[in-house]
Amino acid sequence: MTQVDSVLTEESMSDLADSRAENREALIAEFVDTNPDYYRGQFARIGSTSRFSWTFNVIAALLGPIWFGMRNIWKWALPFVILETFGFIQLARGLFGDLGAEARDRISQIQGTLDFRYQQLEAAIKNNADNVDVFRRTIESLEGAIDGIKAEAALAEENAIWIALFGVAFLIVVKLAEGVIANPALENRFSEWLSDRSLPSGLSPVRTAVSASFVVLIFGVSIIHFAFPGTLLWLADFPTDTSIRLTAIGWVEAFFEFVKTSGRGIFFSISYGIRVLLDGLEVLFVSTPWPVIACFIILLTWLSAGVWAAFASACFLAYMGLFGFWEKAMTTLALLGTAALISIALGIPLGLFCARRPRLYAVIRPIMDFMQTMPSFVFMIPVIAFFSVGKPAAVITTMIFGGTPVVRLTVLGMRGVPEDIREAAIAYGASKWYLLTKVDLPLASPSILAGVNQTIMLSLAMVVVASLIGAKGLGEDVLEALQYSSVGQGILAGFAILFCAMILNRVVQGQRD
Repeated sequence: MTQVDSVLTEESMSDLADSRAENREALIAEFVDTNPDYYRGQFARIGSTSRFSWTFNVIAALLGPIWFGMRNIWKWALPFVILETFGFIQLARGLFGDLGAEARDRISQIQGTLDFRYQQLEAAIKNNADNVDVFRRTIESLEGAIDGIKAEAALAEENAIWIALFGVAFLIVVKLAEGVIANPALENRFSEWLSDRSLPSGLSPVRTAVSASFVVLIFGVSIIHFAFPGTLLWLADFPTDTSIRLTAIGWVEAFFEFVKTSGRGIFFSISYGIRVLLDGLEVLFVSTPWPVIACFIILLTWLSAGVWAAFASACFLAYMGLFGFWEKAMTTLALLGTAALISIALGIPLGLFCARRPRLYAVIRPIMDFMQTMPSFVFMIPVIAFFSVGKPAAVITTMIFGGTPVVRLTVLGMRGVPEDIREAAIAYGASKWYLLTKVDLPLASPSILAGVNQTIMLSLAMVVVASLIGAKGLGEDVLEALQYSSVGQGILAGFAILFCAMILNRVVQGQRD
């Protein structure tokens, strides 16, 4: 009976293996849609080894990026479009392009100057002027430059055949790479399709048309623009009208003027609140005797990050004092503290509120993306328009740039709290306040403190930029050094800013560790 059972088991396993093989062959045929026998053999060869399998797909090599686009493998199609476009451009430039056109344009420009110098020379000779020799040397120099450019143009035209050959060789290399990569890329796409059948498979007429049209358009426009410059003028300059920009500028200025006039009271209240907090911190950091502030910072660093961090902070503070940066460093800390405190006070509650409300966070996240990606000099313009120049405007600019990390990392930390722990707390009768203060916040605190640290560091990075709109402190020294090329002053003030950042980083990061 044992032998019989063993034979039956082997037969059933063989039948199961055959069934799986037939099923896989059917799936490959469904996925590739064309020439399934070829791809069955290639996929089996690729899957039989963990190393890269050297195969070559002739159709993929001939069609190039069109084939990859037809198969919806765009991560390879787009790089190959760029590479083939470069090769076709070199080929067209070598065969049909006017490689000496740029040199001849330079010659015509110099020729105009040379004609003018000839006129000056004739006038100088007629008047027996003293600068006749000067004009003659200038003319000789210009004529020499023209001869050199003519030789350069001739050499460029002689090298046209080599540029064309380089384009051909480059295209051959790219085509070989496309043929080698095609089958492994398609097999990888097949594996993804097996786990997610919603992915496109087969050959779609729409996808084929889009791929072919896109590639032909890129090739055609690029070749015409680079190989035959000036043929289609609208390729070089986008067709537009100056009145469109002027009208848009008028609308934007009218909108900002309306908002500024309508919200004058709101902007004044915001500026007044920032000014009160900023003045309080300046009294604390600047007016308080330096030994008190120094001892407080050193003690705080020691409690947060240890003895060695406290010793480093003492050295950094001594550097600021000895080089005369103490008052400016404290002014910078006051400005930074104001921006960071407001950002943290608004950011953490907002992050807690958005953590359990995905729809709200989906609305706020693009706004934060805009705040972080917009260059600081751009969003300084509306800030100055609404709040004028000065320290309140500098604080608001710093908040816009550095206030988003605390929101993002608070949301990340709250969403990272294990659900089973929250469910256990709720099962034992925890209230919402207890759940927030005793479960969510303690477990999310590392991420939240990392957000606080990032907000402080990004705020400090705005010190120099904020000095452009009236903020005092160390950024003012760096700005003056840039304006007057004072290397020493800029380096010393830059080190002072660096040491402020290191002290704050150890205070916050040490507590998180």
